[in-house]
Amino acid sequence: MKASEKHYELKIPSQTDNLELIREFVSRLSAKVGFNEEDVDKIRIAVDEACTNVIKHAYEKEGEDHIGIIIKIDYQKLTIMITDRGKGFDLEEIEMPQMNEYLAELRVGGLGIYLMKALMDEVDYKSLPGVGNEVRMIKYLVKTGECTVHPGSL
Repeated sequence: MKASEKHYELKIPSQTDNLELIREFVSRLSAKVGFNEEDVDKIRIAVDEACTNVIKHAYEKEGEDHIGIIIKIDYQKLTIMITDRGKGFDLEEIEMPQMNEYLAELRVGGLGIYLMKALMDEVDYKSLPGVGNEVRMIKYLVKTGECTVHPGSL
């Protein structure tokens, strides 16, 4: 970890009633470092989608399994890593929905990855058999060459 980087972790049981705690954890840290309300909302929604996917798809249930949330903050960006030891998937096999068709058919669900990619600046996923899965999402603090982080907030 770099000297200018802050590191926060939360390990929590994979239960939907814990999603509120995860959202609060992520929102408070995002706001603390200087993201505006709109960006805090985007980050919160993206993390909520990632954690919901872990509960529903990686673990296929709520239970005693855990979700790890690691947040790294430096002067340029907020990096969030969601980790689990559940079933993995191939991100390349997931088709992004055609929104016109999706809305016309009044579908429900299936937008998690689409939303994460739309709300965050970068989204990456890796699955290591026998080790676990990690979704890494980045939101940049630096916009058009100017830093939005308040000195001392890190």
